[in-house]
Amino acid sequence: MLVAFQGSSIDGEAYTDVVNSAAQAPGWLDELVSAWSTYGLVVFAAVMVVGWWRARRVGAEAAVTALAVPVVVVGVYGIDSLLKSAVRESRPCRSLRVVTLEACPGPGDWSFPSNHATIAAAAAVALFFVSRRLGAVAAVAALAMAVSRVWVGVHYPHDVVVGVAVGALLAFGAMTLLKRWPDSLTRRITATRLRPLLVS
Repeated sequence: MLVAFQGSSIDGEAYTDVVNSAAQAPGWLDELVSAWSTYGLVVFAAVMVVGWWRARRVGAEAAVTALAVPVVVVGVYGIDSLLKSAVRESRPCRSLRVVTLEACPGPGDWSFPSNHATIAAAAAVALFFVSRRLGAVAAVAALAMAVSRVWVGVHYPHDVVVGVAVGALLAFGAMTLLKRWPDSLTRRITATRLRPLLVS
């Protein structure tokens, strides 16, 4: 039997307030937030594709930067998953007596930090290196994703706050390192069968 960390002492009251607000909110709002919480990450993937498509028209170096975005996001997700397994915080919907909009994940599906918030923040920060406009759109979407995860009842506020911080910092570090060797990476990839991904 795994012994899980209980995060309710940190901001359990704030979590309960949000979940109770969700219970009293209009049905259309809850449905909208639930849909975004469940399927919103698809939007980030779509924005990445748009960023790559536009970057190809700018040049091979810009395309390499755009192609790095999903790679960085997957890497950040992996690190976040390791952190989640190390902390092993029980989901608030399992620790507290609340009625949530989304079904509570099963035992062993840990809460801290939020994968959704981490992925969304990582995508937003990485996209800023491709396009400020796309990065700004993704940043707003990432904030909405973080809030939605608390609203539907599957995360404490501190889960999503730390998730956003982890995703943003790791993505910023990875993309900054990438920008130090743009020419060499571009030359190497251009010399391979991946060339069509870089130039239109």
